[in-house]
Amino acid sequence: MRIVITIGGSILLKEYDSKRFEEYAEVIRQLNQEHEIFIVVGGGKPARQYISVVRDMGETESICDEIGIQVTRINARLLQCALKDIAYPAIPTNFQQALEYSATNKIVIMGGTEPAHSTDAVGSILAEYVGADLVINATSVDGLYDKDPNKFDDAKMFTEVTADQLMEVVSDNDTKAGTYEFIDKTAIEIIKRSSIKTIILNGNNPENLITALNEPIGTVIKN
Repeated sequence: MRIVITIGGSILLKEYDSKRFEEYAEVIRQLNQEHEIFIVVGGGKPARQYISVVRDMGETESICDEIGIQVTRINARLLQCALKDIAYPAIPTNFQQALEYSATNKIVIMGGTEPAHSTDAVGSILAEYVGADLVINATSVDGLYDKDPNKFDDAKMFTEVTADQLMEVVSDNDTKAGTYEFIDKTAIEIIKRSSIKTIILNGNNPENLITALNEPIGTVIKN
């Protein structure tokens, strides 16, 4: 099976050390034994901090996005280092490169591609481009909720939603650089038109990636 995994930068860089990168590398090695893996890494807190600096300088949101993209590629490079020789040794900057690099049978890891595309959007477009069977979206929460579970005790998690239902949930989300919540509209539109099965799950435990292939976990997006 061809799988695209998106990992939020805040998951990998919760602490500024190598532990989480190495934990993910171990799980990804296991998955790679039976599946073809592509990975998209987000920017997380470092990206938001840099974006804040640039925004304070009065730069446009496109420039803010550009800075954030550079940070995602640094994070991708760190995961690449953790995976060592089973990862392709260069970070693709577009989807064509990602597909070309995959011909080597190495794990392809990338960050952002262009302004206004979140990590989720890049992962969904990549999945469509390479004909993936599954997208796993590793986030900081257990799945998709009707509202922010960190702020509301009565937030309810969906175990399964359609792309249309998901669009309703995120319709009021902000689209400024560094502010994407859960999953953005572009990602949902790609999931809908491509009918790509997508699972949103808690990435704080890397083992959840393996669990997702064997039993229900998180939120499944279906058409």
